[in-house]
Amino acid sequence: MKVPVPERIPELAELGRVHIVGIGGAGMSGIARIMAARGVDVDGCDSSPQSERDAALIDAGVRQVWTGHDGEHAESADTVVFSTAAREDNPDYLRAAELGRRVLPRSAALASLMRGYRVLAVAGTHGKTTTTSLLTVALQSAGADPTYAIGGDLTATGVNAAAGSGELFVVEADESDGAFLVYEPFGAIVTNVDADHLDQWGTEEAYRAAFDAFADRIDPAGFLVCCIDDAGGAALAERSRAAGRRVITVSTDAGSGADVTPEALAGVTLWAPGDHYLADALAAYAAGLAVGLPGDALRAGLAGYTGTRRRMEPKGEAAGVRVYDSYAHHPTEILGDLQTARALAGEGRVVVAFQPHLVSRTRIFGEQMGAALSAADEVVVLDIYLAREEADPAVTPRLITDAVRLAPERVGTASLEDAAAVLVGRARPGDLVLTLGAGTVTQVGPQVLDLLAARSPRVASAAPTEGAARP
Repeated sequence: MKVPVPERIPELAELGRVHIVGIGGAGMSGIARIMAARGVDVDGCDSSPQSERDAALIDAGVRQVWTGHDGEHAESADTVVFSTAAREDNPDYLRAAELGRRVLPRSAALASLMRGYRVLAVAGTHGKTTTTSLLTVALQSAGADPTYAIGGDLTATGVNAAAGSGELFVVEADESDGAFLVYEPFGAIVTNVDADHLDQWGTEEAYRAAFDAFADRIDPAGFLVCCIDDAGGAALAERSRAAGRRVITVSTDAGSGADVTPEALAGVTLWAPGDHYLADALAAYAAGLAVGLPGDALRAGLAGYTGTRRRMEPKGEAAGVRVYDSYAHHPTEILGDLQTARALAGEGRVVVAFQPHLVSRTRIFGEQMGAALSAADEVVVLDIYLAREEADPAVTPRLITDAVRLAPERVGTASLEDAAAVLVGRARPGDLVLTLGAGTVTQVGPQVLDLLAARSPRVASAAPTEGAARP
């Protein structure tokens, strides 16, 4: 559901009592945490019960979390906040509209929280969550104590958002629904510009134009960091410089001529291998320097970063098989994480379970997804996670599996319920199992570990709950 952004973003004090629909989501829970920390009377509801998550929100100061949507939730609220995942027939939305309550999209609620801060916004098709996390940790290391809102939980803290005491506000700026065009950052990072979310933007040209519009919203006294390893990022950097904007370029290629290259992080051991993660770290480092923080402290923060949940997150090991989980759902992200998995696996094989996310994305990128998955040794493709869309009988996992360039016996399909058993049947000691996707596939990794542990209980171990171990 597309809730319109108001012409004027309200001040935080104007919101009154706030009800958040979909409060369990990565973005919405972060808004709730910061609002509660700022003294806002906030509650929320979510379609799926998660006792641990709900208890954590209550501990953070959220007044109440309901399971399910009920129009009565909106009756006691002055402002009701919705994400694009909410449907137009949502009872809370219908009741809020009937009563004339203030209705805000997620982007406007977050923009209200940003007022009065120097905002550092991290955008890009891939790597937003990791780069936002790296920037947050680097700034904390340098003593800046920023407020932050990230699309994933930092493994070191277990949370995705917090209200800091400093002047900086670090935010993951999402382009999927146009949210990043609501923000007015002082500084911004664009990790890359690689066509996605064409259900929202329609064409690749429109998608690229949205990033130009985002860059136009940067404070004239501020800056834009672009990774020029990516053609879209390099083109954006060039256009932005031509428009008179301060642009800082980063690249993993020492001979690229970029302003910041790997030499800047010489001696820093990052938490995971892969050029895409190095690029994210370089971008975070460049942004930290741009706001005047010391390089040594920023580097120390990057060296101490322990990851973000669902971004190549180690889940544990059992029967000689290591299990990782990642949010990758676009072909570029799939290939990048499989390259990292290959480096982590060493002499072992990479066994991957991929859950396609959205019918529209699978229709557009299915063949490319299959080609990217060919970097694994064994591939299992799950049913499509529909999210906000309806099923299409013409769009099935076959669009992906038919494009995987592996022997037929090394490629298969499975339901979510059967995926763990299928993976255990394919994995052998020394292998690395990787679950990929933006939906419910994250449930599969722990199930794999349980099945492996039952088969060989004395060699099972879980990943650390605080701070993912470095590879």
